[in-house]
Formats: sequence, structure tokens, C-alpha cells
Amino acid sequence: MHEVILVNELDEAIGSMEKMEAHEKALLHRAFSVFLFNKHGEMLLQKRAATKYHSPSLWTNACCSHPMPGESTEQAALRRLEEELGFTTPVHKAFHFTYKAAFDNGLTEYEFDHVFIGEYEGAMQLNAEEVSEVCYKSIAVIKDEIAHDAGSYTEWFKIALPLLEEWLQQNHPTYAAA
Repeated sequence: MHEVILVNELDEAIGSMEKMEAHEKALLHRAFSVFLFNKHGEMLLQKRAATKYHSPSLWTNACCSHPMPGESTEQAALRRLEEELGFTTPVHKAFHFTYKAAFDNGLTEYEFDHVFIGEYEGAMQLNAEEVSEVCYKSIAVIKDEIAHDAGSYTEWFKIALPLLEEWLQQNHPTYAAA
């Protein structure tokens, strides 16, 4: 089973626990979200596979998951890009945030989420157990879609997007303006 790193509000590790148990007990744990952009500043989105244990068939960022005990968050981000989308690309940490979201199936995501960004335009090998499709869209189009159909995007994506947009405006205006 996959273990997650339990943390306090400062992201200091305080233990580990099996992933499903941490989500059942709504315990704060370390996570990451990767946001990738093409050269036009459009964001890579993935549609989660229909068989995912929560948020199936919803659109979200390029990938997200949890580092395993003993693994750095950046190493985990690169590992999951390869496992879900079939490629790796350099990423760098932009910021972090904490969020809590309860799901219909009784699980709760309570995560200290490290946000990484990078660029990628190339071939992908989608893992059908994780991802059903991908596309690139501008932030403006994504925001419009969320305004009209919020239920088609994951909860964490809707929480992270305005934080990401603010960070991009200050640090990477080309992506923010796309």
C-alpha cells in the first residue's frame, strides 16, 4: 500500500500512514500539484480516469499526488508525471497552500500542497488507469468553464487556480496573460 507523509501546519513530518486511512481520518499530509504550460502559455489539463477512487472523470492540472516517505516532493512530482503521462520535464516549486475538501465517498483531502510549474510540449503516453484524456487550454478559458460548469473540475484545482494565477501574474506574466 502507498503511504503518505503526515505533517503539521508548517509541513514538518510527524509520521506516515496508509493513504486511504489518512483520507478516511482527514489527517493533514504532504501532497503536490504540477501545473505545466506549453509555449503559448496554455495549461496542460488531464481528465482523471473514470475508475479513480475520488474525483473520477473530472478535469484537473497535469498531475498531483503524494510523496512517499523518504522521497522528496520534487522527486515524487517527476515520478508521477512519468507514471501518469509518460514523460518528465523540469519543474520548480512556485508556492504551497493548505486545503481541505470532503468527497461524496466519505474521504477527505486535507493536504499541505506543494505547487510545481514547468513547460512541456511533446509526446505523452497516458496511463489509462490514471488519465482518460489531456488537452491544453488558456487560463481565461478554464476560468470561464469553471464559472459555467464548476462540477467538471476537481475541488483542489478550483482552490489552486486563483492562487496560481496570482503567483503567475507576479512571477511569470506570459503564462498569466495567455
